[in-house]
Amino acid sequence: MTIRSGRGPRDGSDGRPNGKAMPTWRASDGRGGPPTVRRRRSDEPRSRLPAPVRFVLFGGVLAGVVLLALLTIFRPLVSAGVVSWAWDNPGSITRFGFIEDFVREDLDGALTAPAGQDATEAAFDVQPADTIFTLAPRLHAGGFVANEHAFLFTALEAGLGDKLTAGTFVLRQNMTPPEVVDALVRAKITLSSVKVTFREGIRLEQMTALLETVQSSVDPEAFYNLAKHPTADLLADYPWLAAAGMPEGASLEGFLYPATYTLITSVSGGPFHVTTAEDLVRMLLTKFYEAVGTDRMNVPAERGMNFYQIVTLASIVQHETPKPEEKALVAGVYQNRLDRLNGFAPLMGSEPTVIWAVDTAKLRKIPIAEWQSYFFWDNIKSKIADVQVPSDLQGYQTYQVTGLIPGPLSTPTTDDIDAALKPDQAAGYLYFITIPKDGTAVFAHTLSEQNANIKKYLP
Repeated sequence: MTIRSGRGPRDGSDGRPNGKAMPTWRASDGRGGPPTVRRRRSDEPRSRLPAPVRFVLFGGVLAGVVLLALLTIFRPLVSAGVVSWAWDNPGSITRFGFIEDFVREDLDGALTAPAGQDATEAAFDVQPADTIFTLAPRLHAGGFVANEHAFLFTALEAGLGDKLTAGTFVLRQNMTPPEVVDALVRAKITLSSVKVTFREGIRLEQMTALLETVQSSVDPEAFYNLAKHPTADLLADYPWLAAAGMPEGASLEGFLYPATYTLITSVSGGPFHVTTAEDLVRMLLTKFYEAVGTDRMNVPAERGMNFYQIVTLASIVQHETPKPEEKALVAGVYQNRLDRLNGFAPLMGSEPTVIWAVDTAKLRKIPIAEWQSYFFWDNIKSKIADVQVPSDLQGYQTYQVTGLIPGPLSTPTTDDIDAALKPDQAAGYLYFITIPKDGTAVFAHTLSEQNANIKKYLP
């Protein structure tokens, strides 16, 4: 056996078969092992991140893309859901910033928009048990906020709930929600007031008599004189009265709306003053305009009447029946009579009109301070067709003269006005009586039918 040294073969070759180099094996720890990996050249890329890390990164990027899509494509849907939930849970609005942002974005311009343009200062009462949530609908009804949620959001942000106190505050309809919230803290005043309620169907003299019983700064006689003889300046501020066809020199009877009114009797701080007779007259006229509306005042030409005449007819209907379902039929009876008044047809024949004239004649002889003890609308005991009234009131004696009465008996309700605007004439009724037992009206076409009903139902 030939023994060779460790320096290589004798023939000068490097030990590679066929002249090829053999791989060199080197143990990494001196005990043998896998071949060492050759060194990476400077131009080769580094090794990739481990697979789990790459998966997590990919998932994060994908989630971000999905979230971005949700916040752009589906943002309106997400916003609507969040806002709806927020108002069911209003405490969350200022607790979580992203919810507050969604609600603010939803309200947008409502947060800075005033409810109206009226700069008139008005008193608003906050009761001891009130919260911002009980105030919101009342502020909206009073015309001080256009959007309840805009007020509530502003109040929540300002912490109004912790600052709210009972009392009377000065507000205007042209205030923005932040201004309303601020006023409910800073614009507190002290005043005393009394309420007066004018019920339906009472005439001007009854209103005056009622004021005699109320401790207020309104002078009953001054109130009566202004309503009976309105000044040119007053009428100029309510041009719809002239447009309605109110005759020159007519009183405001028929347009003093029945409702409950607050009369300020004393005031400390703020821009207010005690309620005067003119203030009250203006309040009554304004209420009429608001309650009746312009649509009713624009009477169609085919109706053949102006609005003043409609109110006049409606005031008769008001005193003939309290039942809403009968009003159009009663109006139809009187309209049928008016349509047939040609010298041979029936007269208007309305008992309330004659009673009104009789009362008017008697009240002229009684001082205003004593009207509170007068018994209004008392039935006439004598034969009503024979009752005589002063010549200037003759137009109200509808059993003796033809045609519609000169003016309203009192202020009718919207139901009465609607009946006068659209009287039910289909059946052609010309007569009716009211059964005393239950107040129900019984209608008739002819006088003979009317007499039969009278015999049947009246004692």
